[in-house]
Amino acid sequence: MAEQPEPNSFARVLAGNKTFANRTAHHEPDLLHKCAQGQTPEILWLGCADSRIPETTICDLKPGDLFVHRNIANVIISEDLNAASVIEYAVNFLKVKRIMVCGHTKCGGANAAMHDDDLGIVLNNWLHPVRELRRKYQEQLDDISCSEAKADRLAELNVYKSLETLEKNATVVKAMAERDLTLHGVIYDIREGRLRVLDEAMREGNEKSIDVLKR
Repeated sequence: MAEQPEPNSFARVLAGNKTFANRTAHHEPDLLHKCAQGQTPEILWLGCADSRIPETTICDLKPGDLFVHRNIANVIISEDLNAASVIEYAVNFLKVKRIMVCGHTKCGGANAAMHDDDLGIVLNNWLHPVRELRRKYQEQLDDISCSEAKADRLAELNVYKSLETLEKNATVVKAMAERDLTLHGVIYDIREGRLRVLDEAMREGNEKSIDVLKR
C-alpha cells in the first residue's frame, strides 16, 4: 500500500481543531459553554510572538485563563497603540489582577538586537528600543563571553524595561493604587520548558526597578 502523503500545515491546523473540539466536548463539555458566556481572565500576558512559546500550553492553562498580547521580542513601549489598547482594555474592562511580561531564552529578536545589521525598515524600527537597551548596557554585556548568554541577558533587561514602562502607564498606575494590580517579569527557558521569575524588586516601583537595571 502506498504511503499516505502528510497533510500540509493548513490541513493539520484544521484537523487539530476538530480533534480539540471533539475532545473538549467529550471531556470538558462545560468549557466552551463557559467561554461563550464571556471572559474573565485574571492575568494579562505580554509575551513574544515566537512559535515555541504558546502561553496556555507552557503554563498548562485553558482557553479563557489568559488575556494575551504578543509581538516580536515582547517589546512594550508607550508609543505602541496596539499594546496600549490591550493593556487599557485588560486593566479597565476585564479588571485583570496581574500583568506578566514574559521574555525567553534563544530569542531571535534579542539576538538580532545584539547587532546593527539592516533588517528592513519595519524590523529596524521595531527593534530600535532593544538595540538602545543593548547600547546602554554594553559594558555589562561585554563581560559575558558567550554570545548566546549575552542575548539571553538582553532578553532579561528587555523584560525589566517593559515593566518599567508599565509602571509609568497611567492606566496601570491607577489600578495599582486602587486595587493592587501587580506586575511580574518572567523568562521562559526554552531548553528546560520552565518559567523563571525575575527580581521581585520589579514589583515595588520605579526606583527599585531602575536599581535592578543598573546592576
